[in-house]
Amino acid sequence: MFSVNNSTHDLWVGDDTQGGSLVSSVSGQSRSEFETFAAENVGGKQASNPLSNALGKGHIKTPGVLRTGEAVLMRNGQSVLPVKKAFSIQIGWRLFRLSGASIMSDAPSYFSTYFEEQLRLEEHGNGSMKTLFIDRDPDTFADICRHLQGYWVVPRDNAHYVKLYADAQFYSLPRLISLLFDSEIYVAIGGQQFQIPRDTFSGPGNSSNFFSLGFAGFLGTRDDAFPGLESRGLMRPPPIQPQSIPNRSPKVFADLIHLSRGYPLTIRDADHRAELLSDCKYYGFKGLMHKIFVHSISYNAERGTSEIIMRLEDLHKSGISFIGDASPSDQSPLGGWVNYSRPFVDEQSYECVVEIGNQETKIDFRSMRADFYGDTKARISSLFQVVADKMNLPSNLPLGLMMSSGGASAASASPANTPLSEDRVKIRIGPEAHVILDGENHVMDDGTLDHHHNLDSSSPSSNSSALQTPTTASPWPSLTSNNLAPTNTRPPPTKKRKRRGSLDEFGEWIVKKGQWRMRVQPRTELNPRNLASGESGMEIVLVAVKLDAVSGQRGRNMTRRFVS
Repeated sequence: MFSVNNSTHDLWVGDDTQGGSLVSSVSGQSRSEFETFAAENVGGKQASNPLSNALGKGHIKTPGVLRTGEAVLMRNGQSVLPVKKAFSIQIGWRLFRLSGASIMSDAPSYFSTYFEEQLRLEEHGNGSMKTLFIDRDPDTFADICRHLQGYWVVPRDNAHYVKLYADAQFYSLPRLISLLFDSEIYVAIGGQQFQIPRDTFSGPGNSSNFFSLGFAGFLGTRDDAFPGLESRGLMRPPPIQPQSIPNRSPKVFADLIHLSRGYPLTIRDADHRAELLSDCKYYGFKGLMHKIFVHSISYNAERGTSEIIMRLEDLHKSGISFIGDASPSDQSPLGGWVNYSRPFVDEQSYECVVEIGNQETKIDFRSMRADFYGDTKARISSLFQVVADKMNLPSNLPLGLMMSSGGASAASASPANTPLSEDRVKIRIGPEAHVILDGENHVMDDGTLDHHHNLDSSSPSSNSSALQTPTTASPWPSLTSNNLAPTNTRPPPTKKRKRRGSLDEFGEWIVKKGQWRMRVQPRTELNPRNLASGESGMEIVLVAVKLDAVSGQRGRNMTRRFVS
């Protein structure tokens, strides 16, 4: 209620019509109580014409409908519906009466078009105003009436949401359609209702997910509802099934929402982590998935670099990179280390320490190579190929296989099919590696360490020298690193000491779980197959960090448990 020129007027809450204007009998140039009210309560800034602001034409964004005497709403200079006149609408078995102001608060619509035509017929003497009958759900329309009367209508659940959406489209209510498109996502998961703000899963890697794509599929867009149907002349909207996922856990989904909002999440055990990862894959939350993967990031002060520990099965090719050594001034090929950064999560890459488990690794100390089996072999082969691609190395597959049906994908999974390794991968187990053998801490035999005497170097100059003049007579890889301490070179002892861990006792180990750095270096020898295939002369050496191994079948049997 406000006063202008000693006249009392009411302020109605509503909205101006699209492309139209609102008029009233308010007049006068001096600042009045109405102008003060508009400036202080409606929320806009004072402009040159405060009344224009109050009517929605200035900075004021709050919708308002001004009711004064016989004022009418206007669209394109033509009168539409009288503000105070009541119009009858029969929805199913209930009769509703709405004022012109309420109907025009969300117009043009099915209702405004119908009653505009009725007014024209009445003015020309062609009959009286008729009641509009629509055979739809009156309970849903009761909520739509509240929306037209200026109340904020919130869907109660996923079923109520689709009812409001279908009827908003059917009645052509543009403002309600927009509100529903921008509102939360309503979904039932495992029988439990969830109300999810749309920006909850809008972070990197999560934006194109089960819900955003699903809503776009069955709701369409603001301008094109009901995909696949011609909405013009539609007798009634098609039935829309409420969004529901009955076969997933509501508790796991609640944890994902908690994590997506930036809160820390305590992962209780391996089963809980597996449940979270399974649902991340189901819903398409790639960013969350890379956060949940097992990992450890730390700074290695001795090596002067940050490193990340990741399981082999969790590595993603987009996060793998190759970082070369500091380059000396020569033309020799340079080695380097494989790095990793979690996609959509990390802003920098870390030196990668890959963890390989499942007891699918076997070490042969006589050749200092490792054999991999099953899925681990396939993953190692894929990892080596990704590293080779990052280094722009040519493929070494035979031309016939490359041209055959299926191409490179038809080749069997083997590190030998990559430019960086043979079928058995070179390894190094230095004195800095922590080894647990048969459940006990193990110190490597001196005879075993003697095979590594020319693997270390501490200065760029020695690095350059090793790269330029590899020792082709030695069967051991020439691993270079500026971060490892040098070891004294001495000939192998003439007699190996018989003690736990010597090569005579344990020629092969089965690694239950191991952590390895990945070093790329120039090859120390090229066999005829390497030369014929035109390989790049680079290879990967796995450098042991921590090993939990058993000594052959006897050690493996020691770890067995009775099942009963």
